Amino acid sequence: MKIFIGSAKIMTGQAPAGFDMKCTEPRFQHQADALAEMLASYTPEELGDMLRCNPQLAKENWLRYQHFFDQDGRLPAVFAYDGTVYQKLAPETWSHEDMAYAQEHLIMGSFLYGLLRPLDLVHPYRLEGNVVLPGNDHQNMFQYWRPILTDAFIESVKADDGVLVNLASNEFRDIFDWKRVAKELKIITPDFKVDKDGKPRTVVVYAKMCRGAMSRWIIQNRIDSPDDLPAFEFEGFTFRTPWHYVL
Repeated sequence: MKIFIGSAKIMTGQAPAGFDMKCTEPRFQHQADALAEMLASYTPEELGDMLRCNPQLAKENWLRYQHFFDQDGRLPAVFAYDGTVYQKLAPETWSHEDMAYAQEHLIMGSFLYGLLRPLDLVHPYRLEGNVVLPGNDHQNMFQYWRPILTDAFIESVKADDGVLVNLASNEFRDIFDWKRVAKELKIITPDFKVDKDGKPRTVVVYAKMCRGAMSRWIIQNRIDSPDDLPAFEFEGFTFRTPWHYVL
């Protein structure tokens, strides 16, 4: 069973002191290098317009792309991101055995790197799915990655048992031909809702927390069957109906 989560915009994480596991290179490093080279050619102002961020963030990410090919500053991907999902994923609490299991079962989607494993080394970056780069035939990142990643993603999940627990936000589906993915794999997409006035509603921050917590729970408990997923609980969220978890 494979777990799929998306990357986070915030990349202020760091590896825990004494972390000594052997790291790996991203499978699509060549494509990431080409994208980073294009992004490094823009001014901070142009980059800010593309990324729709303020001047301070634009300058920060411009500097990141200027130094993208330096060997210093790379981190294992699972430690690099620091959004809500990754805070609850809490990889700094994992044992070596947990990390080795995650390396085989956790797939992380990225608009710059395509697909990542936890121990793949990455540079800090910022990139949105709707960014259009002229060097990519004016395709946005969804259009660019779709023909590259779809087969690789399907083959990776099939090489396990063909079951995918999709814990990524909806936008990450668009880096694949999702119709093909859904046709060829058994996909479970847990939905986390808060019961308000008798009606279940999505609260984004809680959904993100649950996605990270469920990913950690699957990894640390070596969950390998969909039959065991209803046992997941987190801060009052419990299984209600397939595949809805309600607070």
